[in-house]
Amino acid sequence: MKADAIRTREPLTRPRELGRDPLPAGLPPWPGPPELWAARTAAPDPELLDTAALDPGERRRAAGFRSGADRVAYTVAHVALRRLLGGILAVDPAWIRYTREPCPGCGGPHGRPAVRGAPVHFSLSRTRGLVLLAFAGHPIGADVERLPSQARLERLTPALHAHEQAQLAALPPGARAGAFVRCWTRKEAWLKGTGEGIGTRLTAATLVGAGTRPLQRPGWRLADIAAPEGFAAAYAVRTAPPQR
Repeated sequence: MKADAIRTREPLTRPRELGRDPLPAGLPPWPGPPELWAARTAAPDPELLDTAALDPGERRRAAGFRSGADRVAYTVAHVALRRLLGGILAVDPAWIRYTREPCPGCGGPHGRPAVRGAPVHFSLSRTRGLVLLAFAGHPIGADVERLPSQARLERLTPALHAHEQAQLAALPPGARAGAFVRCWTRKEAWLKGTGEGIGTRLTAATLVGAGTRPLQRPGWRLADIAAPEGFAAAYAVRTAPPQR
């Protein structure tokens, strides 16, 4: 699948890359656009494999992966997150302590991850070969995915909204995988941003579209992100307080 299959008609925000771009130094001037960063997990920057900044739970989780590639991807993702948060908050990355916001569905302590007492919201996504991190002054979700195989495309398409399924069916077969993953990353980004997660609301409640531009959700800004060939990425950031 060529990159043309997942491009949109609007200019895309291109993430900065760990190991190539300087780390942030202090809070950005929020409200404003999100801070987007990417890190590659194949031959990563050695600094992203230094687990000294991770907490004991993160180190145990990294050691528990049977696959070396999965272990590296997890380590890169979580070291990168701590290094970026450390730069934004001007603290030692090892001092960062995470918490969970209340779940929007049940109120339990398993909603979006957060840094205790910090004025920054963040989201982390990883797939084989690439990590995506997003930071904002308001709740944000981000997702990156590889283009699916034909078998995965056929298995997951029925989970989409009927309108999105019709959009895919109207495309030439060679363009469907790109449109699907574009839709999926938008959907997962929004559900991560709200704190609900992708487990239960993939269909009617999450119409985001499989076309060249995302359909906007009330109170949120959805946008596609420039990604390497073979990947798609998106973010969703809240622009208005939730209605009560």
